Amino acid sequence: MTTGPDAAERFARIHVLRSPNVGPVTYYHLLKRFGSAQAALPALPDLAARGGARYRLAPRDRIEAEFAAGAHYLFHDDPEYPLMLLAAGTPPPVITVRGNLALFDQPGVAIVGARNASAGAVRLARDFAAGLVERGFAVVSGLARGIDAAAHWGALAMPHSDGGTIGVIAGGIDVVYPPEHAELQARVADEGLLVAEMPPGTEPQARHFPSRNRIIAGLAAGTVVVEAAQKSGSLITARLAGEFGREVMAVPGSPLDARAHGCNQLIREGAILVQCADDIAELVHTFEGSARSTFRDGGLLDYQDADPEPNGATVDTIAGLLGMAPIGVDELIRQSGAAPGTVQDALLDLELAGRLVRHAGGRVSLA
Repeated sequence: MTTGPDAAERFARIHVLRSPNVGPVTYYHLLKRFGSAQAALPALPDLAARGGARYRLAPRDRIEAEFAAGAHYLFHDDPEYPLMLLAAGTPPPVITVRGNLALFDQPGVAIVGARNASAGAVRLARDFAAGLVERGFAVVSGLARGIDAAAHWGALAMPHSDGGTIGVIAGGIDVVYPPEHAELQARVADEGLLVAEMPPGTEPQARHFPSRNRIIAGLAAGTVVVEAAQKSGSLITARLAGEFGREVMAVPGSPLDARAHGCNQLIREGAILVQCADDIAELVHTFEGSARSTFRDGGLLDYQDADPEPNGATVDTIAGLLGMAPIGVDELIRQSGAAPGTVQDALLDLELAGRLVRHAGGRVSLA
């Protein structure tokens, strides 16, 4: 069994991740290319220079201060890192946690929905969560207002059951959001499990929530949307669950209520209609990695084996093929005629230089 990285490598990994323009895709590509974060770290300025920009690593004293805060990190190759999340597309390279790590071993069900939920939907989410926890499931949600909060409270109401609740937050592990959920977040951390991807001390911003949603979907074998409008963040979670090959479930609602339109649309697109905890438990208990729901949306970036390292001309060629509209990496490989790994390396150089933006489905564009 792997024991995870040593102390020096753990420090270097955080240093790489906290440096400019390094997201999960770039991080994994760097690790594959250099073999370790300790080897990759000093190479970042040269890679960015080849991409056309000067580069400064995150200050070392800032990383030292973060480590001194005593956060409990789980890296992607730590034995305690949740296997379901590891199997979900591009998993977070590191998460911070507080609470009962044994909940990662329980079958997970995500319950998500509208922040301005109806009273009936709130009660249903609470009942779903209580029923699932009683059956030994871990109920996963995002500690937001409305359906998320109802799911956590419902799970916490069953303290002597085999299951529990996992809260995934968009900010740092030590930051409460929304402020009125201070008691709820503390109870989730004390009686369940609290998970964050952002560095400690980070205040949540709008761009952090899609990343939080992918963790919620990744931790669960199935995602249930209780109530959601057409353009709801909950639908992002459902679509990610579909990408990961997990069950996607939804509660139908009245066509007269805009808060039900998102759920009804999911069902039309192949999500499974559920009305009680037994419906959900039946689907997830028998989940073996192949979902019964036919709901799918797009694909995730596939990593290629390393090919010859790009030179400045190759990077310029790839940059010249890019525009403001997102394009698939496969199309770049086809049009450039370069080896897949070479194209990936060129994209890495451009991203470190701040010239590249990555989009859902493995697409990229100029920044």
